[in-house]
Amino acid sequence: MRVISGQYRRTVLNTLPGDNTRPTTDRIKETLFNIISEEVNGSTFLDLFAGSGQIGIEALSRYADSVTFIDNNMKATDCINDNLRKCRIEEGYTVICSDVISSLKRFKDNTFDIVFMDPPYGKGLEKEVLYILSDSNIVKNDGLIIVEADLDTDFNYISELHFTDVRDKQYKTNRHLILRKGT
Repeated sequence: MRVISGQYRRTVLNTLPGDNTRPTTDRIKETLFNIISEEVNGSTFLDLFAGSGQIGIEALSRYADSVTFIDNNMKATDCINDNLRKCRIEEGYTVICSDVISSLKRFKDNTFDIVFMDPPYGKGLEKEVLYILSDSNIVKNDGLIIVEADLDTDFNYISELHFTDVRDKQYKTNRHLILRKGT
C-alpha cells in the first residue's frame, strides 16, 4: 500500500496486522481520487473508520488543507501516526482515537468539505453515520460524502436523507457510493 499521487507519492504505508481491516487497494484508491480530484485541493477532509489512514494521507498528499482521522482502535491510530511521520507530515491533521458515532455527535463547530467512511461491513454503521450527517452541519452544504461498502449494502433510504446520489462506482467486491449534501 502506497501513496498514489501528490507531494508524498510513492511513500509505502504501514497497515494493521491481522484480518480486522481491509485496506483499500491502490487501484481502487486511485480510481476514487480520480473521481474526486477536483474537490480535494484546499478541502477539509474527514476520514472515518480510518484504519491505517491511507485515504486521509492521500488527501493530504493531494493538498487537502486538513484531515481529521477517527478510529476507535488504538493500534489503528498508532498506525496512522506512524504513517504521518513516515510521510514527514507535521501539520494539517488531527488523529482521534474514539468511537466514530460518539465523535460525530460531539462535533459542533467542525464542518468538512469531504467525508470518507469505510466502516466494518454488515453492521449498519454507514446508515447510522449517514443519518447523523444528514441532520447536522458536519458536512458543508454541497459537500461530498463517500461510503466504501460491500456490493450488497442497501442504500434505498438515501433519498429520505436529502443527499444527491452523485455516483455509485462498483468494483469486483465493493463499491464507493458518492453523495452530495443538498443545500
